[in-house]
Amino acid sequence: MQTNLAKHFQQDPAAEAIEGILRKCVHCGFCNATCPTYQLRGDELDGPRGRIYQMKQYFEGREATAELQLHLDRCLTCRSCETTCPSGVHYSHLLEIAREKLEVELPRSVWQRIQLWTIVRLFNSGWLFKILVICGQAFAPMLPKKISSSIPAKQVPPEQSTVQHSRRVLMLSGCVQPTITPNTNAMATGLLDKLGITAIEIKDRHCCGAVGLHTSQTEQGKQQVRRLIDLWWPYVESGIEAIVVTASGCGVTVQDYGELLKSESAFAARARKISELACDISELIGRELDHSLPEIESPKRVAFHTPCTLQHGLGLKGRVEPILEKAGYQLCRVDEAHLCCGSAGTYSILQPELSGQLQNNKQKALMVDVPDVIATANIGCQLHIGNGSTVPVVHWIELVYAALAGNNSNQEKVSQ
Repeated sequence: MQTNLAKHFQQDPAAEAIEGILRKCVHCGFCNATCPTYQLRGDELDGPRGRIYQMKQYFEGREATAELQLHLDRCLTCRSCETTCPSGVHYSHLLEIAREKLEVELPRSVWQRIQLWTIVRLFNSGWLFKILVICGQAFAPMLPKKISSSIPAKQVPPEQSTVQHSRRVLMLSGCVQPTITPNTNAMATGLLDKLGITAIEIKDRHCCGAVGLHTSQTEQGKQQVRRLIDLWWPYVESGIEAIVVTASGCGVTVQDYGELLKSESAFAARARKISELACDISELIGRELDHSLPEIESPKRVAFHTPCTLQHGLGLKGRVEPILEKAGYQLCRVDEAHLCCGSAGTYSILQPELSGQLQNNKQKALMVDVPDVIATANIGCQLHIGNGSTVPVVHWIELVYAALAGNNSNQEKVSQ
């Protein structure tokens, strides 16, 4: 693709990246075949190729318009197009640049700015978010079904071991996960303990920065990134072997710290090291759980939803399923497994209509083989698919933890 950037963009620090990404695109349209929003709307402007054309025109001097902003807002940033693209077009990075420029050139309405500000602050408020969730769970039976079905049931995490192992890893707490699905990190910690690894989790709400970054509040997101790096750095210096993330959406963000802060001298080197140490929990468990567990009684049939952030963002498609099979579960067929469930961070809040259509399609796709349970690897997907699902939806780590705990219990009974 030939480019002729407008003069003010030629002087921009992102000019080289913009031109490099645009010139890789060969207009083939393969990306549209795997784009969730194009599949729903059938509109070229709501597919990756069409959005690239619109961004190209904008970077070459076309006036910023509300229509352009709308089409870019409709993108889930699922990155399915990047997995499909034969030319290696880094579409998501181009989209980030365009969105950031548009926020300055075409400010949103007061209502939109209030909405975005509220989302970021609420998710990162800690005490306020926790109070709202507790109240929602307490009064759920009295609320309309449409609202009550979106409130997750209260979880009671298992007790943690006090044994300290020589092998140590850090574990990201996250912003909403400790309140809504505390079982995820608790059971991940318990499973790692059984494998001889101590997981260190700094107990507090610690957002990876994704919420701010994905709502065009870039500086707010970067502030959270810097804070987390400062909190983690003493442990990194002490020799932890990895930084484990149980939410694949957060994992994509943490692995991008090096790129995100590369121009900040005070953080560049540390951010790069953090990115190098970061790994999804499936990578660590996959290496350590190198043998099949004893067969469990009446193995459950599991439909696994691979989050976009796991298969497209982290490139770890197919990593979790073998672990579930080693734990004794039977995997069910899933239709159109490459498509997004519609959660996509804050997308389900900001684009409810499109998100709802994708949610409905994904629930049907996961039920084609009649599973007993649906598993996934990201809290957003877990909550979104679980809203209205006829079968339980859990993080896959809960199933592996349950299998290992059950097998250990059975072995203890036999030895007695």
